[in-house]
Amino acid sequence: MPAAPTPAVDMTTQPRPVYIIGAGPGGLAAAAALRARGIRAVVVEKSDTVGTSWRRHYDRLHLHTTRRLSALPGLAMPRRFGRWVSRDDVVRYLEKYAEFHELELVTGVEVTRIEPDPGEEGGWTLHASGGRALTAAAVVVATGFNHTPRLPDWPGRESYGGRLLHAADYRNPQPYAGQDVLVVGVGNTGAEIAVDLTEGGAARVRLAVRTAPHIMRRSTAGWPAQRSGILVRRLPVPLVDRLGALVARASVPDLSAYGLPRPATGLYSRVEEGAIPVQDVGLVEAVRTGKVEPVAAVESFDGPEVVLADGSRITPDAVIAATGYRRSLEGLVGHLGVLDARGRPRAHGARTCEEARGLYFTGFTNPISGMFREMAMDAEKIAKAVAREAAGR
Repeated sequence: MPAAPTPAVDMTTQPRPVYIIGAGPGGLAAAAALRARGIRAVVVEKSDTVGTSWRRHYDRLHLHTTRRLSALPGLAMPRRFGRWVSRDDVVRYLEKYAEFHELELVTGVEVTRIEPDPGEEGGWTLHASGGRALTAAAVVVATGFNHTPRLPDWPGRESYGGRLLHAADYRNPQPYAGQDVLVVGVGNTGAEIAVDLTEGGAARVRLAVRTAPHIMRRSTAGWPAQRSGILVRRLPVPLVDRLGALVARASVPDLSAYGLPRPATGLYSRVEEGAIPVQDVGLVEAVRTGKVEPVAAVESFDGPEVVLADGSRITPDAVIAATGYRRSLEGLVGHLGVLDARGRPRAHGARTCEEARGLYFTGFTNPISGMFREMAMDAEKIAKAVAREAAGR
């Protein structure tokens, strides 16, 4: 992939830069794409480094998308990273990306609220820690899909005497060697943590399932599932549902006898609802061999016991809740009318809400075509839109 073009103007003379909130892959990609068009972009990050959320992920995590289809604009991922890039290599890539593109980073500053600039039509004021007020020509919000861990308020949760934690706080299986562990939630994170625990010496691993997921092979005969996701994104939902069912029957065994039936709702219908298929990195074999035991969903806690939806009770030593995240955008932009009823941006990528021109969002979807790929595409579109707006002023 060629290097980013040299900016055509002296960006330091631009009095009102584009501020990008968040130094994860989406924010860095947007900054690089803007810089390539000669637009000054300043990335504001509340932590002290780039890629903070990636640094906190569990140790064994790898991208479920291929290296080639996960690169951000202007810099390929090194071949030595392999086809499925590890968490640590993602962090190394993000560090190199910021350095390569000479991105302007401001770390240790948290933006808490965005307001329209009363003194400048189309401009924005960012209220930040330390009493700062930053004036922006445009704003890109890239604070991340996995922002704030969501731990259900199960009845009796406070009475549980074992260890209860969100998957965001799980790193590796060492602390759980020889223990009975319940993983709650069968998305990609829950499935992979359950497998990690079995391989790391946990005595027993159960997986609480509320809604059976679609499971697909990460790669079949060398063909990555991501490429299929790219191909079917524009097809009608019912057609993709039928195709998905055929592929599943051909490539993934029926686990109904083990407590993990095939879903009744089609694969793409579930994606439209926000549920991404589970890519198999060992779950199928772990379930078939009894190393991971699917159980009913968690209903409540009763002292040392966990009460399941089928009325059964179990007494695990630890409960790891892979129950997702909230976007937590309400305090930042909730007053601007740009969020839907679920707290997600109403407009995404280069699109903006009519009442909030110049306010962009990236990285708040989880498409089957790959999040990194979509953020890379968003970055180019956002940069083009910002340049067009600047030219029209």
